[in-house]
Amino acid sequence: MIQKIDISTFIDVDTVSSIEEKLVDRFKKRLRELKVSQRALAKQSDVSYASIRRFVSTGEISLTSLIKLAIAMDCTAEFASLFSVSKAKRLKDME
Repeated sequence: MIQKIDISTFIDVDTVSSIEEKLVDRFKKRLRELKVSQRALAKQSDVSYASIRRFVSTGEISLTSLIKLAIAMDCTAEFASLFSVSKAKRLKDME
């Protein structure tokens, strides 16, 4: 069986796997800060417990469910900067 290796293990670069891992880590930390169980969050957010468990174990979740979790955990501000237009860093970039 071929084992997949993520390039982010060797160099500092964002990959799907590394972004998912960091997101799940922040999610778990926020749950601990709020002192909320996954089951309680499922009820508060209207996201199934199974979806939350899958997110924690694999990093996979629908965008709608992620937004519902963010609302329930008071973490929606971060979505405002997602896909925002970046500012030019050099005059050459403004062309």
